This record gives sequence, structure tokens and C-alpha cells, in this order.
Amino acid sequence: MKIYTKTGDKGTTALFGGSRVPKYHLRIDSYGTIDELNSWIGLLRDQEIDGKLQDVLAKIQDRLFTVGAILATDPEKAVLKNGKQRLNIPKIQSSDILLLENEIDWMNEALPPMTHFILPGGHTTVSYCHIARTVCRRAERLAAELHQNEPFQENVLSYINRLSDYLFVLARKLSKDLQANEIKWIPKKED
Repeated sequence: MKIYTKTGDKGTTALFGGSRVPKYHLRIDSYGTIDELNSWIGLLRDQEIDGKLQDVLAKIQDRLFTVGAILATDPEKAVLKNGKQRLNIPKIQSSDILLLENEIDWMNEALPPMTHFILPGGHTTVSYCHIARTVCRRAERLAAELHQNEPFQENVLSYINRLSDYLFVLARKLSKDLQANEIKWIPKKED
């Protein structure tokens, strides 16, 4: 497989199915942000954290490749005229969302209740997690706009939404595990 094809030299790129679109197209921005998120999660997974968390993050990275494939598929080229799927693109399953929900519930059980917003930071690993969370939220905004214009499997939006929740709770768990301070945001009162 040749890494450079020169087909994008004029500012376009190919979607699954063969259609070409400008590199600034919302679809490209959507799956490009998922790719960015996957890289941040890889950096987080490379930290010295619990092996169980690393395993879950590896599963999430796998699912993000599926999300990226779904977002990179031209919806008009994905289905034949008879309604059958032309391209063999995997799907996000309800069980993928349930895994995130179960992990959120498991982590939350050991955490103190939240009484304030929390400022990101306290430890480098926690900060990486918060960066991943904010990239996930951006990916969600882009995917939601894309879905409104060119619908795709709805479980994708649910998965991205739940993933940002997971990353928030994971940041809190990592703060606890690493004995980092959670700094509460307390709005200053006007004088």
C-alpha cells in the first residue's frame, strides 16, 4: 500500500464509496476529529494507569475506527437501489454504548458526589483525559450537524455522547487514583 497517492494534492479527498469532496467538507472535519480523539485516547492509554482502564480505552479506540468509517462513508454510495448495503461498514451496537454506561456506573460508585464544576487539571494524565473529553464534545457537535444534513446510524451520536460522559468520569477516577486534587470552580462574587 503506497502512503502517498497525490490524489489529494488539489484539496480534495475520497470517501468510502469513491466520491470526492473538499478536504474542508463537514464529513471530513467530523471523522478527522474522531481520528484526533482516537490519538488523544491512545496517549491517555499509554499513561501509567490501571490495566482494566487501558483495556477499555483500547476497546474505545477500536470503536472509534468504526465511527470514523461510518462518518467517512458517502451515504449515497453505501446503499444499493434495492436498499441493500453496498459497502460492508461495521455498525455501532447498543452493547458498545452499554459498555460505556457500565464503566461510568462502576467508576462513579467509588467517587464522591459532585457539588461544583471541576477545573481541568491536577495531574498530566488527568489533563490528557480532559483534553480527550473536549475533543470528543467537538466531534459530537460536528457529527450532530453532519447527521442533520446527511443522516447516518443514530447509535453513532449516542456513542459519542456517552463517550464524553465516560471521559469526564474517567478524569475524576484518575484524579482519585493518582491522588490529584480536584479543584472546584467556585464563581467569584461581585464586589
